[in-house]
Amino acid sequence: MTRKQRRLVTIAVIGGILAVAGFLVLNALNDSIVFFFGPAEVAQKNMPVGTRMRVGGLVKTGSLMRDQKRVSFVVSDGTQDITISYEGVLPDLFREGQGVVAEGRLGPNMTFTAETVLAKHDEKYMPREVADSLKKQGHWQGAPQ
Repeated sequence: MTRKQRRLVTIAVIGGILAVAGFLVLNALNDSIVFFFGPAEVAQKNMPVGTRMRVGGLVKTGSLMRDQKRVSFVVSDGTQDITISYEGVLPDLFREGQGVVAEGRLGPNMTFTAETVLAKHDEKYMPREVADSLKKQGHWQGAPQ
């Protein structure tokens, strides 16, 4: 085998190894690439209790309940609801009927314990994923910026 042929074979083997490794990494990350899951996706995927994730949707009107330390509210995507429990100060822009994303752990019976709650940043903004989910469910009322 000539020097040029050995070089081409080496490049082809390295390229093949990198392609297989890239495919395996992308395949392994397929479910975790999503910024957040809607309540319907959480129910569909039947995720185990204790799974760390982000859940997003609209805060259901009339669902906000406060006690001395904890706040609980229901987030909906129009199809499924998930109850979120949070200990801490909610963002200033948090209110019922608005989009939120909560980061934390899944509990039993479609409950979620949030460590962080993020609210939209102004009146016209809504995360594209929330808007797409609402459009798909037929609950969309406005246009994203």
